[in-house]
Amino acid sequence: MAVAFSDRLGRVQKDAGSLLCVGLDPDPERIPRSAGPRASERALRTFLTGIIEATRPFAAAYKFQLASYFSYGAGGFRALEQAVQAIGPDRIRILDLKANDIPNTMRLYREGIFGRFGFDALTASPWIGWDSLAPLADDPAHGVYVVAHSSNPGWRAFQGPRGSGRPAWIDVLARVRALARRSHNVGAVVGATYPAAVAEARRRLGDGVPLLVPGVGAQGGALERCVRAGVDRRGGSLLVNASRSILYASAGRGWARASAVEAERLSSRIAAARSAPTRTARRSAA
Repeated sequence: MAVAFSDRLGRVQKDAGSLLCVGLDPDPERIPRSAGPRASERALRTFLTGIIEATRPFAAAYKFQLASYFSYGAGGFRALEQAVQAIGPDRIRILDLKANDIPNTMRLYREGIFGRFGFDALTASPWIGWDSLAPLADDPAHGVYVVAHSSNPGWRAFQGPRGSGRPAWIDVLARVRALARRSHNVGAVVGATYPAAVAEARRRLGDGVPLLVPGVGAQGGALERCVRAGVDRRGGSLLVNASRSILYASAGRGWARASAVEAERLSSRIAAARSAPTRTARRSAA
């Protein structure tokens, strides 16, 4: 019987000694010139390989923003598949595409993303209806992180209070908790730019439900507050994602080493916050 995603996540984090997730979101305009012609597949492969090798000692997971690979065409998808294989199963590999479609289409996503490409988890949106997530929740070995409270300023338009005054994202958390208790592979995405929302999410999700928190680093999320609020009582079930601050720590020839330094710095800050004797008060973000 396959190991449930939430259990595997805990094992990987323990073995890696880290809660850091490195976002592999390459921007052709920012790839160091020493990696090769910026818009080329060769430069993309060189850049991804260098970042992965440099940051592996400090990371528990890697998250790939699918949009970043479209700009390279077919070569981008070849590089994506190669990078997933290079990371291997001893780290969690997440595809960030916020999948959102009818169940039959979601089944195809599941088969391609988990079966063909070898990802361990993906991000999904619940807004088309909860039945759309059934093909993902029925595969306990692979994770699905449901977007609840995003990091962008416009989140309120769809995720915020409705006519009843109850925020939609709170209802999303309730459904995520129920699905997680059943299949042990469902978690939530909550942006680090709103630490109070991270605290509220953990309070409502309880222990053992995976929480993915993007937005530290370039987006300016409050890392320590989010870590203290986001870990469960066992100090886990949390991935803190940083992308641009690690990928573009340097534009010079020492870019891989610079990314390693930044990843180590962030991982150390996360570890310190995780082990802090007191935790930030979990006040309502509703």
